[in-house]
Amino acid sequence: MLAFLLGRLTSLALSLLVASLVIFLVTDVIPGDPAAFMLGLNADPQALEALREQMGLNDPLPVRYLAWAGGMLAGDFGTSLTYRVPVVQLVVARLWISLPLTLYALLLSTAIAIPVGLIAAARRGQAADVAVMGATQLGIAVPNFWFAMLLVLLFAIQLQWFSAGGFPGWEAGFWAGVKALTLPAVALALPQASILARVMRSSVLETLGQDYIRTARAKGLSRAQATRRHAFRNALIPVMTILGLQFSFLLAGAIIIENVFFLPGLGRLIFQGITQRDLIVVQSVVMLLVFAVIVVNFLVDLAYAAIDPRLRRKA
Repeated sequence: MLAFLLGRLTSLALSLLVASLVIFLVTDVIPGDPAAFMLGLNADPQALEALREQMGLNDPLPVRYLAWAGGMLAGDFGTSLTYRVPVVQLVVARLWISLPLTLYALLLSTAIAIPVGLIAAARRGQAADVAVMGATQLGIAVPNFWFAMLLVLLFAIQLQWFSAGGFPGWEAGFWAGVKALTLPAVALALPQASILARVMRSSVLETLGQDYIRTARAKGLSRAQATRRHAFRNALIPVMTILGLQFSFLLAGAIIIENVFFLPGLGRLIFQGITQRDLIVVQSVVMLLVFAVIVVNFLVDLAYAAIDPRLRRKA
């Protein structure tokens, strides 16, 4: 188990190193001068040069990368030149919206997909299976931003059960915050639930065809008992892969949904940083999101080893 853990930690560290290099280089080669963008086309050359010096744009590329990466390792993500506050403050304030939204959507996606996938597998070829497959195909095909607008039209404008957007803040109360996140979470969750349900169905059906399941059936277990006692746990391994990817997607890919619902989360912060050429905000927030993605995948690998001990021996 120790060798397995050390191998995964080494992979995590290398992934973070490569990701930081890619993020820094990609943002560095974006056309245009951030200082000129911030001061305007008619800026005084001396003021422009002073801002470039303040932003560190005159330093060599390796020096700028090491300063940025070293600062992040020390917990210093720099100062936003647009908002004039430390990036950490912006991230913490926005994280209290994006993280609950992501967890809420993941909970909804899992709660819908796993029982639906099990029902479809248990009734393979029957009407319930056909209905589930048709619904999940539709859920995958419909873009989540279009689905979000339908939710706003129905539940916010017609029925007036929810607000059309915005976030009142957690100080307004827990349920007020959850209510404001419900429509965005549903819009994010349903397409992901469609993917997860199809994976769950395929994984259960594949597991039910294994020899040990046939042996369990031969010993007198019903199909439902064999599925619940033996097939379900082994079918979870590919499902957990999708869950890890979904968390990453929901956290890092909610830019459109946060803009549709006017939620001041990390996705909206990245969008504003790009439009305002606030590269230190973009670099730092994207790196944090990549870090979250890599750590989640690392935890998924550990969960694999907990579910299937054979993976620990292979490592």
